[in-house]
Amino acid sequence: MNYNGAQSSAPKPPAAAMTYICAECGSENEIKPKEPIRCKECGYRIMYKKRTKRSTSLFFFYFL
Repeated sequence: MNYNGAQSSAPKPPAAAMTYICAECGSENEIKPKEPIRCKECGYRIMYKKRTKRSTSLFFFYFL
């Protein structure tokens, strides 16, 4: 952390693109932040966010 008021010169990581599925034609589109929400194939504006493949752990607690 910089306490003298100067900004650090570390480069910011590039913004990650999210994958969305078009509601009209079903094609997958990668859309970055600040990019318009629009299908690149048909131009439709309703997009669904693709589910992640990350597994969720379920914890079961047994009380005796």
